[in-house]
Amino acid sequence: MTETDPAVRAAELRTLLDDANHRYHVLDAPTISDREYDLRFRELVDLEAAHPELGTPDSPTQRVGAPVEGGFPSVRHAVPMLSLGNAFGTDELRDFDARVRKGLGLAADDTPVDYVCELKIDGLAISLRYEGRRFVRGATRGDGTTGEDVTPNLRTVRAIPLVLKEDPPGDELEVRGEVYMPRGAFAALNEQLEREGRPLYANARNTTAGTVRQKDPAVTASRRLSLWTYQLVGAHGLATHSESFDLLRRLGFPVNPNVRVVRGVDAVIGYVEEWAEARRDLEYETDGIVIKVDSLADQERLGFVSRAPRWATAYKFPAEQVTTKLEEIEVYVGRTGAMTPVAHVTPVFVGGTTVRNATLHNIDEIRRKDLRVGDTVVLQRAGDVIPEVVSAVVDARDGTEVAWDMPAACPVCGTEALREEGEVVTRCPNPYCPAQRIGGLLHFSGRGGMDIDGLGYKIMVQLVERELVKEPADVFRLDADTLADLDRLGRKSAENLSGAIEAARRRPLGKIINGLGIRHVGEQTAIDLAGWLARELPRENDESDAGWTRRVADRLREATVEDLTEVSGIGGVVAEGIARFFGDEHTRDALHRLLDAGVEAEAPLAGAPAEPVDGPLSGKTLVVTGTLAGFTRPEAEAAIRAAGGHPASSVSAKTDYLVAGDKAGSKLAKAEKLGVTILDEDQFRNLVEEKS
Repeated sequence: MTETDPAVRAAELRTLLDDANHRYHVLDAPTISDREYDLRFRELVDLEAAHPELGTPDSPTQRVGAPVEGGFPSVRHAVPMLSLGNAFGTDELRDFDARVRKGLGLAADDTPVDYVCELKIDGLAISLRYEGRRFVRGATRGDGTTGEDVTPNLRTVRAIPLVLKEDPPGDELEVRGEVYMPRGAFAALNEQLEREGRPLYANARNTTAGTVRQKDPAVTASRRLSLWTYQLVGAHGLATHSESFDLLRRLGFPVNPNVRVVRGVDAVIGYVEEWAEARRDLEYETDGIVIKVDSLADQERLGFVSRAPRWATAYKFPAEQVTTKLEEIEVYVGRTGAMTPVAHVTPVFVGGTTVRNATLHNIDEIRRKDLRVGDTVVLQRAGDVIPEVVSAVVDARDGTEVAWDMPAACPVCGTEALREEGEVVTRCPNPYCPAQRIGGLLHFSGRGGMDIDGLGYKIMVQLVERELVKEPADVFRLDADTLADLDRLGRKSAENLSGAIEAARRRPLGKIINGLGIRHVGEQTAIDLAGWLARELPRENDESDAGWTRRVADRLREATVEDLTEVSGIGGVVAEGIARFFGDEHTRDALHRLLDAGVEAEAPLAGAPAEPVDGPLSGKTLVVTGTLAGFTRPEAEAAIRAAGGHPASSVSAKTDYLVAGDKAGSKLAKAEKLGVTILDEDQFRNLVEEKS
């Protein structure tokens, strides 16, 4: 074998190109010019074309693969990709430190805890799996338990090593990080779209997420995505989290250069203050700081609360505020008939995105803030929070501003609008309002219901407009031939959607009930109801799932308000809503019609609550209302369950605690009237974390 042997030259070129990629995208220290890289890359492409046997799956030429057929396969994470609790302000950082110290048994005058501070990258969380040195799979975070396999697209991200620089610890390795789009790449992409007369992208983060989920990896490759890694999963022999960064660097992964180990909470606060403004000079978007206990042994001792680690928190930078013009107020009608006013504003960039619409909540909020069409307004957005109109700039008024009131009729169907006593929401009472129908069907087919992949808004609108779908059961009478006739839905996509509908015929009972869209019944109440039915109607010997589900449907149709209020977590208002749904001539047979269309619940106990957890909230019922700074609603309810409590959706005499966040409304008033104990967020956190 000579030096000019094709196999030898191909190996040399792969080594040279891999090293050039690493130095450019990871070390930010290129050693060859772009032209030289392109020449060597072209030489390798020609070699592999002339000698196909020389091709390898980890060659730099394989960074762009074949387009993805159908949807992305699901990936279940061996170790869940957890969310983090949030901290807003220095007081909450000190509270976090106090909880850590208490969990570790440290007194106030003990040695300060070592923390790792990391910039929180505003991108898309991913998981990268390696077998030996070879990259074999990349997945999105998804819901934390299950993500999507997007390996072909992640192969195009040049910061991701296809082959590790050295042997990893163990036969398999999982690395987690954040894929992001640099500011320059995002600006260049929008400039290109503008030249082509196409709509511009609003923000880099959403564009990154969409780019990673492109069906054609060539599109992903063209978007110049990059990566920062922040976690090794399953690596042994390390004592600290900061040591894992050294190993990541040696293996060939990019680690953010601004990661810092600090001692004590005062140093953490110093890091946060340092980056509050400095982050604006970075070539990527950040929305906070992640703080983690450095010692891995201490992390294990501290453990988890609900789905979040006790040893880490995410400090969120304060919400950004800008001024803009309130051009118009439009009412949107949701699936329950709720009529929500939305502000259309002069487009303005805030919180990492271009905002054109913002929530106004309800007419009472509009009156309280004295907002008028034509006002100059203060608009606020932080992280994933929906943009909100905070106030009007009264001094900027010139007399042309116009007061606004909620319309007397539904803007979609013209039915007279109603506002029930004690409610802040105005509703369209017409159950056949087209807006409610589309919203209800999307709720039915979405994640909390039947989870039909690919059945989105545009397709649902066509199905409703063509009168192919009038109610949930109609979805299961669709076939590939019917779907293929829809606009912009090719034969292959129609077959994929038909397959997703077929796969959804069997779901947990709680999801089926939730998908029906019964007023006041959310996911938790649907689970409670399913658990009650499973216990009241045990499955008989040799009974089919379909047969058991039909008995359940019969029981629901017969259930009285008195029956339903006996169910843990269901109060009078919710019970009346359920009884009304199964008593109304239009909806009483909705579940039976689903069964006739071939839908059935999984095994009887699917959807039933697990055995009660023994914890600080055992036997207690809690309702969460308003906006909590450190918890989303699902996270708060998960924390309640993890502490042994029962999360409910409505306040009743059975409620032990009401957790009241910002903008708590009628539930707070009802809890006060009933004498229910009210908890603020700190008191709630103390309870679920077993603090007195």
